[in-house]
Amino acid sequence: MRLERNQVLADGSINGQSVGIKLDTGSTRTLILRSAATRLGLTVRRTRAQMFGVGGETDLDVAYVNAFKIGEVERENWRMLVAGEQDRGGTVAVLLGEDFFRTFDIEFDLARRTVRLFQPKDCEGASLAYWVTDGAASIIAVEPIDAVRPKLTLTVRVNGHPVKALLDSGASTSVLSLREAAAAGVGPETPGVLFLGNSAGLGRKLVATWAGPFQSVQIGDEVVSDTMLSFADLFRDATYRPKDSLVPRSIEDLPSMLLGTDFLLAHRVLISHSQQKVYFTYAGGPVFRSTAALRPPVNLSPPEGARP
Repeated sequence: MRLERNQVLADGSINGQSVGIKLDTGSTRTLILRSAATRLGLTVRRTRAQMFGVGGETDLDVAYVNAFKIGEVERENWRMLVAGEQDRGGTVAVLLGEDFFRTFDIEFDLARRTVRLFQPKDCEGASLAYWVTDGAASIIAVEPIDAVRPKLTLTVRVNGHPVKALLDSGASTSVLSLREAAAAGVGPETPGVLFLGNSAGLGRKLVATWAGPFQSVQIGDEVVSDTMLSFADLFRDATYRPKDSLVPRSIEDLPSMLLGTDFLLAHRVLISHSQQKVYFTYAGGPVFRSTAALRPPVNLSPPEGARP
């Protein structure tokens, strides 16, 4: 794999046209971005379904793909989901989601630009952090995974406050929700907080993003002290539709933090779906990287209606 702007990417093709494929454990479904489907000239069929992500809801459609290829694996005559309301340009066309990854144990070894997939057998009770020769890997439990809406959620502590986090390789940097940042004593008006600009997700709305100082972030038994962490109104104006399997049924379904690629870069991580655990060891470098380090702020002030 390769890294571009903290995005974990692999090369592939759709109908013989080269595309970038983002490895996105934060997406419950594998999908084609709408702007990419248009550029690729795919036939798209509208549906009445919707999907929910950062920035709110997005219409969920279907594209007919004659041939999809990643590495040496090829799939023909595939009806792929289409979503995403923002055209972010670039080479990324496909988000390879948790519906694919949940059938494997996944190792992110980004220091070596490598992602490995395993299907372990008879490993109950054994440590799967096979690279550890002395000492022990940190271990944190993953919440039970829903077969309909698979997602990797775990509990971290921010300034001692428990937070439900989504392990999201599709997020270039880790980001805390505005509400949980406030619960940890940090907001847009806190001294030392910087406004970074507006970020885009799958939804229609841009999301105001800040970075602020936090005393501690604890993940398993690892504690990151005195760190700058991004925070944003991730799921502003969220709506809940109990009969739709791809939007949240209640606010409890929404994560309060995205644990992103910056965390993965600083660690060697094995996500064990088979054991519902995450193993990780520190590999070096900053654990959290502000989006300011990846791109300059795009606005000088928050968008109208952004809630402090």
